[in-house]
Amino acid sequence: MKTDYVGIHKVLEERLAQLGNEIPGPMTGFARLHKKAMEDGTLSRKVKEMMALAISIVVGCDGCIAYHVHDAIAAGATRPELLETIGVGLLMGGGPGSIYAAHALDAIEQFLPKGN
Repeated sequence: MKTDYVGIHKVLEERLAQLGNEIPGPMTGFARLHKKAMEDGTLSRKVKEMMALAISIVVGCDGCIAYHVHDAIAAGATRPELLETIGVGLLMGGGPGSIYAAHALDAIEQFLPKGN
């Protein structure tokens, strides 16, 4: 059974926007934190997104996998870079991480155009 990561991303975008309207204080604060943490600095946005993907695998968060695969690709990550990122998540997550590593592979294949 494959999880629809493109669908998860779409639904989360809608629901998080709704939360932004209904609880603007916390959501605005979180959005600002996210923007500042992920902007290019000493580490590029791409590297930071791949770090977040590895953490998403370790904590077992399908929504996080959807977001960070999508955003890593948008920041220029390639399939080989994303696969190495999955390897780091697997290392840090052990057996449970291997399950979410497989989930991350599904997400990459759903978001990344074929041949990239």
